[in-house]
Amino acid sequence: MGYMTQKGYDELVAKLQKMETEDRPAASAAIAEARDKGDLSENAEYDAAKEWQGKLEGMIANLKATIASAKIIDTSKLNADTVQILTKVQLKNTRNNATMTYTIVSDTEANLRQGKISVSTPIAQGLLGHKVGDVVEIKVPQGIVSLEVLNISFDE
Repeated sequence: MGYMTQKGYDELVAKLQKMETEDRPAASAAIAEARDKGDLSENAEYDAAKEWQGKLEGMIANLKATIASAKIIDTSKLNADTVQILTKVQLKNTRNNATMTYTIVSDTEANLRQGKISVSTPIAQGLLGHKVGDVVEIKVPQGIVSLEVLNISFDE
């Protein structure tokens, strides 16, 4: 089961719909076009189209499974007393005083460029359950990082 926001769920449903209504017919058309070009044993275009179709079907199956097991979290029923999934956390690295802000989201919604980190990352796991003012020592691949929780809110 994957926890996610309504927005994240809606984005996955839209992506699935696009794959099924646009990408799947395009893959079939590419296969048909390549097939019309003759000998399939030496037709790289046909092989590439079949491979694309296989990958597409796998992605569709994965999206369907993710959507089927999704649990949508209503942030209005949560509080920002502690770090938890869907909270926006402002942190300070105690070693270099750099500040950063992350929103802790499900694996499917993670996007570091948007400041969204997966709940399964070492940083998110280390922060879960902590409160404003807590200094948390977290083991990351580069060693141990010391982060102070400055603020907790919900990203609407």
